[in-house]
Amino acid sequence: MYKIDKLNELAKVVAEKRPENASMEPRRMTADEKDTLLATFHPDYKQGEFSVLKAGVNKGEKVPTQLAELLQGKSRINSSNVDLSAPDYDTDVLIIGGGGAGASAAIEADDAGAKAMIVTKLRIGDANTMMAEGGIQAADKPNDSPAIHYLDAFGGGHFAAKPELLQKLVTNAPEAIQWLNKLGVEFDKEADGTMITTHGGGTSRKRMHAAKDYSGAEIMRTLRDEVLNRQIPVIDFTAAIEIILDENGKAAGAVLMNMETKELLVARAKTVVIATGGAGRLHYQGFPTSNHYGATADGLILGYRVGAKLLYADTLQYHPTGAAYPEQIFGALVTEKVRSLGAKLINIDGDVFMHPLETRDVTAASIIRECSERGKGITTGQGTAVWLDTPMIEYKNGEGTIEKRIPAMMRMFGKYGIDIRKEPILVYPTLHYQNGGLDITSDGMTGVENLYAAGEVVGGIHGRNRLMGNSLLDVIVFGRNAGINAAAKAKNTDVPKSLTLSHIDAFNSKLNESGAASGKASPMLLPSYARK
Repeated sequence: MYKIDKLNELAKVVAEKRPENASMEPRRMTADEKDTLLATFHPDYKQGEFSVLKAGVNKGEKVPTQLAELLQGKSRINSSNVDLSAPDYDTDVLIIGGGGAGASAAIEADDAGAKAMIVTKLRIGDANTMMAEGGIQAADKPNDSPAIHYLDAFGGGHFAAKPELLQKLVTNAPEAIQWLNKLGVEFDKEADGTMITTHGGGTSRKRMHAAKDYSGAEIMRTLRDEVLNRQIPVIDFTAAIEIILDENGKAAGAVLMNMETKELLVARAKTVVIATGGAGRLHYQGFPTSNHYGATADGLILGYRVGAKLLYADTLQYHPTGAAYPEQIFGALVTEKVRSLGAKLINIDGDVFMHPLETRDVTAASIIRECSERGKGITTGQGTAVWLDTPMIEYKNGEGTIEKRIPAMMRMFGKYGIDIRKEPILVYPTLHYQNGGLDITSDGMTGVENLYAAGEVVGGIHGRNRLMGNSLLDVIVFGRNAGINAAAKAKNTDVPKSLTLSHIDAFNSKLNESGAASGKASPMLLPSYARK
């Protein structure tokens, strides 16, 4: 067990330098400095941690090694053993995933008069949406505009975002906030009803809307209630393990597996929406993760196997501030809102070593550099970390700010005897977000007709790095977008008569021919933490 007395001694150094650090504002890095820093220290640039795909539509491109094993893995089923002639479920729009994107898609499809159904391997709401804390961006104040929002996000994503997707994200943002507000999301507001907004890393305007520091939970609560109130069917604890195609190669449903009994079921649909979220539970490069238990890249495998192309699958977001101590919450998210309220990153000497609101990739790389090359990290029982000086929030903004603005953070650390109003906390990057994913057009469709995607499973919206608050935004904007367009397409699509899984055998043949078959069953569905 790590010596708490030693940490308390080091924390005193932070307290002693707090008055000096409060007035210190390190300059932002230049573009060249950022590029050098990222290339040297960011995990995305560690060449030995990636593999080149040998089969499929992204053949020749690199992805994280753990993802390559699943993309080139074997199906969980034998295509000849699944009876497609008598589907167990029939619907217009089949939505795979019960997080913010899936729920938004279901609500809009229902609004459009389509018969929608959600299948989710856990429960509706068991998703990264629920775990998002800091807020959701939207340019809806007089000193801001979608154009400025676009520039912030485009630059923050290294100018790699698909312009048409980013344009949809920022232009639809204000209306998305109003949609959520009307549904009942309890956003933070002034006494006169004006929404409170704050800065996030990489933003040039205060456009972060929040519900304290449990914004995602509040949004997911509201969306879940709306889905259930509308009596949209939700099939819990049931995973999609293969997409079904019709005789023309169009998406026409999915093979489902009951997570408890392992019974196989068939869902037939006119259109399909993949909204399965991210990949944090693959623990790329051995990193801890802030993600929920089911984040195992399932949607990437489902889409890839039927020929949907991936975009930027080699880029991940490591949130700079994951809890590094105590071990019970190792890797848990410490919202960026802590820094937007005034907390600064401090090294073992008690010195501020970077601007607190650089973009997430730059901040994560800076922390890794401080702990490795510069040797200025603090040793914990799990590795090294830096201080996040949370008491500085109340030093600068007044007593009571933390309990009012970030109560969930206060409670999370308070369970372990740490009062973040009086003591700094220890943080280190944690695997947080899948920047890359399925390539879609602006209507939400992948390269496979009638197969849509929304939320974190999509690539290209944020480029090669995402700004805080744009993920909760994209699950709403693109979840609604997929639901609207999938419903419209379903209206002009006949019920598929001839269903097939022949693509499984075709993909297996390509894997065997290339020597790429990993032998791993995929999708993973759930991670294993059994002791080896």
